Amino acid sequence: MNIERITIIGLGLIGGSVALAARRAMPEVALRAVDTSPDTIVYALAHGIVDEALRPDDARDAGWFSAPDALPAEGRDLVVLAAPPAQTAGWLALLTGLGYGGLVTDVCSTKHLVVSAAREAMLGGARFRFVGGHPMAGSERSGVMAASATLFDGAYYVLTPTEATNMDAYRVVHEFVTALGARVISVDAAQHDEAVAIVSHVPHVTASALVDLAVGRADDIGADLLRLGAGGFKDMTRIAAGDPDLWTGICMANAPALRRGIADLGAVLERFSGALERGDAAAVRAWLAAPADVRRALPARWVPATAQLRELTVPVSDRPGVVGIVTTAVSRAGCNIEDIEIDHQSEETAVLRLVLTDEGDSDALIADLRERGFDPVLVPLEEAAS
Repeated sequence: MNIERITIIGLGLIGGSVALAARRAMPEVALRAVDTSPDTIVYALAHGIVDEALRPDDARDAGWFSAPDALPAEGRDLVVLAAPPAQTAGWLALLTGLGYGGLVTDVCSTKHLVVSAAREAMLGGARFRFVGGHPMAGSERSGVMAASATLFDGAYYVLTPTEATNMDAYRVVHEFVTALGARVISVDAAQHDEAVAIVSHVPHVTASALVDLAVGRADDIGADLLRLGAGGFKDMTRIAAGDPDLWTGICMANAPALRRGIADLGAVLERFSGALERGDAAAVRAWLAAPADVRRALPARWVPATAQLRELTVPVSDRPGVVGIVTTAVSRAGCNIEDIEIDHQSEETAVLRLVLTDEGDSDALIADLRERGFDPVLVPLEEAAS
């Protein structure tokens, strides 16, 4: 990767875990952090989570982001924005004004605001190269003291390339995320926000609603229902203990998609309620059986078999946006990128070489790419290496 320095802005659970995972994978890389909390800074330095840490104004005054040529080669300096979406957008504007010239990525769980801010930064003459990201990992705990070097191990980590994403920047960020222990998938930013509303944001709101329901019914029934809560209730409502300030920001940033998800969930529950009202045991069982089958089919952890890895070769024009087209096609087909290389043939042409795992519909992927004007070749990795 040739990354020589990483600066993490926001040392909460995710930012702290990025630092610890990077320390584990890349011990030679210099780690810096920016945070508004003096206590967080003291803790991070005392526990060796980062090498240096400053408050935002101090970091700016120290020239951390205004000396873009301090490192000789592009791609050697990486900033990870681990702050809420609105603050991340503010940092993108600040980095633009300071002339920062390295790589920038973020960890926000909603992408619309951040991607829009990055687009504005590019129009405003930003020197940095941005690749949006979101690790699908977390905990009901918060703060740097909850950070873990293993938080991303085996977890999906979404990257959201756009028409403006630089191919080499994407490759470096992909390699960085993989080094953290995560598995990268590429998704369009708008599709990402719709998806996480269903698999992350609606579940959190639902967990909170269940706790609220139990508290309210306890008052009605005259019993302490929460003390009677068995393992299922505790498992389902664990995430309701998350940081309310953090989740307020997430919910507001993704409000349209979240509202649609809540409405859809209500419709699903209404169908079940209707079956109960009719006394239709067969419909109730069918309603319960289908999700049970899907849930049991989900693997606890998926590990690719090296012998089944495949190499996808795609000749492309060397222009912004092409990496997003190819990588999102890979995700659309249900495939996963284990590794990516970019071979620049000339100033205008390049070859993308992607190592794919044995997931997904490879025939659909090839057809999709051909429909979009590419000439892809997919072969077993062992065959490609021979």
